[in-house]
Amino acid sequence: MSVSSDHVRSIWTQSDDARDEGLTTPEDIKRFDDIAYGEDPMQVLDVYRPKELQGDLPVFVLVHGGGWVYGDKDRYQFYGMSMAQRGFAVINYSYRLAPEHKFPASLEDTCRVICWMLENAQAYGLDTEHVFLAGDSAGAHLAGLFTSLCVNPDYAQHFGFSAPEGFRPTAVALNCGIYAPADDIDDVLDMSLEERDQIPYFDRILPEFMEDLLEDPRSGKLRSLIRVQDWICAKWPPVYLMTAHGDYLMEAAPAIAQRLEEVGVPCTYVVYASEDDPAYHDYHINVQDPVGQKANDDEAAYFHSFTQAVDPG
Repeated sequence: MSVSSDHVRSIWTQSDDARDEGLTTPEDIKRFDDIAYGEDPMQVLDVYRPKELQGDLPVFVLVHGGGWVYGDKDRYQFYGMSMAQRGFAVINYSYRLAPEHKFPASLEDTCRVICWMLENAQAYGLDTEHVFLAGDSAGAHLAGLFTSLCVNPDYAQHFGFSAPEGFRPTAVALNCGIYAPADDIDDVLDMSLEERDQIPYFDRILPEFMEDLLEDPRSGKLRSLIRVQDWICAKWPPVYLMTAHGDYLMEAAPAIAQRLEEVGVPCTYVVYASEDDPAYHDYHINVQDPVGQKANDDEAAYFHSFTQAVDPG
């Protein structure tokens, strides 16, 4: 594992612990925990449902972030349950992380989760006609790749696994995402540690994340396969594209919005907070952050606009 990936696992754990300190499962949520969808210990998921709503509910599939090297469902449980309170059955899953598991392990795990959802819909009250995929940061990257795997045959042909035949998310949310490696990643890989210290933090550590994610970060084919915008096509479902002033990945969103417009995919592009009063990366995961909760309310309303199955409240 690279020094940066090892370091961020430590500091992000501390940050997430502080964010969620004192939080408990809301009384109005029913949860089903640690359900295996594969044989690896990381291949587990939770399902959260609002207790007061019966029958099949639209499904919110939560794809966690963490730079491809960090995170699991437990780090996202409170965010996931807050979305369940907004009228969804939430599937919150862990996937195999780099560098222990190189790309496309996380993409394959997402396919496994969707297969599990379709096979177990009746047992957990899942409305598989209304499935919404939401990812943040590296999870937005993964959600974008999975969407192309579902609808773009040119992309799907590169893998030895596939999405369930005929499946396409009803809509997708890409939140505070990263969607492609930096154009100058090779230059940064060639820098000395002293030279890297002179460039912005994320620009410095992204190449090391790439080294952990890919067998060969300089491979043109692999680099192409992880560029989300290269595989967006007209068959993509509608997209809710969200970022915020203060998000260090804010500049990644416009290229996705432009590509979606070029191919005619409906996109709602929203930038929260302001330059004078900024938010921060993945601010919406914090269930105690007012701006984040506003963003989650808006995203939930966007998803609910595609179905009349429930009244989101």
